[in-house]
Amino acid sequence: MANEAAKALEALQVSKTKELKGTEKRDFLISLEKKYQQKWAEEKIFEVDAPSTKEVPLHSITAEELRQQQPKWMGCMAFPYMNGRLHAGHLFSVSKVEFGAGVARMQGKRALFPMGWHATGMPIKAVADKLKNEVAMFGRDFDGYQEEEVLVDDKPVEAKEARDDITKFSTKKSKANAKTIKAKYQFQIMEAMGIPRQEIHLFADASYWLDFFPPLAQEDLTSLGFRIGSWDFSFHCDWRRSFITTEANPYFDAFVRWQMIRLKELNKIKFGKRYTIYSIKDGQPCMDHDRAEGEGVGPQEYTGLKMKVLEWAPKAGEALKSKLPADANVFLIPATLRPETMYGQNAVFVSPKITYGIFKASEKDYYVMTQRAARNMAYQGLFVQDGVVDQAADIDGSALIGTRVHAPFSIHKDGVRVLPMESILPTKGTGVVTSVPSDSPADWVMTMDLRKKAAYYGIEQEWAELEVVSIINTPSGDMIAKTLCEQLKIASPKDTVQLDKAKETAYSEGYYKGTMNIGEFKGEAVETAKPKVRQSLIDQGLAFVYSEPERKVVSRSADDCIVALMDQWYLDYGEESWKKTALDWVENADGKGLNTFSHETKNAFQGVLNWLNQWACARSYGLGSKLPWDPQFLVESLSDSTIYMAYYTIAPYLHKDIFGREKGTGSIGPEQMIDEVWDYVFCRRELDDKIISESKISKETLESMRRSFEYFYPLDLRSSGKDLIGNHLTFFLYIHLAIFTPSTGLEVSVPTVT
Repeated sequence: MANEAAKALEALQVSKTKELKGTEKRDFLISLEKKYQQKWAEEKIFEVDAPSTKEVPLHSITAEELRQQQPKWMGCMAFPYMNGRLHAGHLFSVSKVEFGAGVARMQGKRALFPMGWHATGMPIKAVADKLKNEVAMFGRDFDGYQEEEVLVDDKPVEAKEARDDITKFSTKKSKANAKTIKAKYQFQIMEAMGIPRQEIHLFADASYWLDFFPPLAQEDLTSLGFRIGSWDFSFHCDWRRSFITTEANPYFDAFVRWQMIRLKELNKIKFGKRYTIYSIKDGQPCMDHDRAEGEGVGPQEYTGLKMKVLEWAPKAGEALKSKLPADANVFLIPATLRPETMYGQNAVFVSPKITYGIFKASEKDYYVMTQRAARNMAYQGLFVQDGVVDQAADIDGSALIGTRVHAPFSIHKDGVRVLPMESILPTKGTGVVTSVPSDSPADWVMTMDLRKKAAYYGIEQEWAELEVVSIINTPSGDMIAKTLCEQLKIASPKDTVQLDKAKETAYSEGYYKGTMNIGEFKGEAVETAKPKVRQSLIDQGLAFVYSEPERKVVSRSADDCIVALMDQWYLDYGEESWKKTALDWVENADGKGLNTFSHETKNAFQGVLNWLNQWACARSYGLGSKLPWDPQFLVESLSDSTIYMAYYTIAPYLHKDIFGREKGTGSIGPEQMIDEVWDYVFCRRELDDKIISESKISKETLESMRRSFEYFYPLDLRSSGKDLIGNHLTFFLYIHLAIFTPSTGLEVSVPTVT
């Protein structure tokens, strides 16, 4: 059935192609391509193996000596995800490996270029489930659907954002953004991909995708003439080494389970509470490959400040009458990235355009903030009951103007006033912003504007005239916000472009070059004082840790994601000793580490390594291999794709097809690939009689697999888009360093390409 659908898809695409005339020369060249592709397929000239153990007995010479005598080259790209056909981005990445393989072959090397297929994670399953629902709604061929205009995304182009956290590497590039098709229903998206409507219902079965798209991807690569050795078609890739991920291939499934077991034994996988992007609708973490929007976005951690209401503004008092207990403690909750500046608070801003909620946090405590922030806090252990948002009242921001609140650590002990700031966004932070004019350019400009136009803003002028005090000494002075606003000639709160520029400069200079000149940690560098001030606020019950997505994240099930603090299995990326090893490898001082081929790529790796930490490696929904010690969970898609390049080296011994339905040259069943066999093949232990007896695999076959791995590994080229430095490529480095010894997987050259 998959072949029939593929043929229909091909016919449809051909029918859309404009008929050209006078193409005889082109057609002649294509005929030559086909002729020699067929010849390559018949002669299998791109199928490459390591020197046999009969030719060169195992351990008679070292792997390095063997490679010197009989040079090899191995390169690959990040394997494509099988939720559609290959696109231009795949072509760009694969071309780098193709060129490298061609040069290596002309140099007389055994050039290996394998390719596999990725299906792990949520994307395929989520789309299949959508189609299942749409089939139930409209019928098998969607005949019950009433034609209507296809939705068009009319969102304005996003303005360039100033970075909130200057210490983080970020990129706006993502595969999710690149592949977005605007349509209301999933079957319409499938039609836009060229799939006939009468075939779309087949894709409601997630396993059908795994049968359907790999052959099409192989066909596309064949047409381009890549050197990925021959299989059933005239390819130039060594498809003997191809496979599909997930439990669909029991051999690869065993490989992933072995990998996870060993990482747990090495204490690289841990269990505990951590902040993670989470989909309430899906009931699980939403990792990069699960997202329709927001790939690469992580949790942003703030300090949630508790500003207790001392005196309500008249409008607020009237609006809240009888809605809150008489003995309630009510707090405005601004979220700040700069707790070290709290000594200089002289006001707190809200937007007159936002309707705020008042949410029950404990028996007597209530928090004022946006509904969006409350959704996040409900899953971070900050409310009475986890996952429950208990809203006692709502109130317009305009009614809060003039309310007097206590500002923790501020020199203004009698409290500060709530003042208006129209530029506050309900989609960022809590919708409440504390004002520190000495170090925040936006706060400085707003404060000056309020002082000049008190009547226009409907406030008492004295509310905006509390003293602005110096908090931090910087090379630009002890009032950096004022200095920058004067230098950049910023006179209006509406000058957002210049304010963003000033904000980043003030934050960077204050953090990296500033010294505290007030408070308990006076005289200390801001970089060291900042966490101390924050902890002091938390210890005194004046603040708490709050986290939310850095930017909007939407799951493939169309859920706006939050950040949850939850118990989960995670890879402890960022652990100091592991991180140091990775940074040393990227530095490549001895020439034996990671070759990034450019300073830009090297700097990007270093930036990611310095902020990346604790990555959830398990999920409860989607496709994948089960976590061996906790099978209710699946291994997530960026955790089963870190060292699969090693699997290529032995795949022909295991299976002849991508699903592992037919045994390979080693006549090995998946149940025979016990953990100790993987250990031996990948140079983590030596061979003994126990491994042979328990696995029932012959010594000759085991040694042949070991030879293949030792010979082809390490990689000579790894090609990918630079957007994957923020996850896959850095994970690739971390896990290679953990699993393999320096003589195998650590001499890996990883170029990244755009």
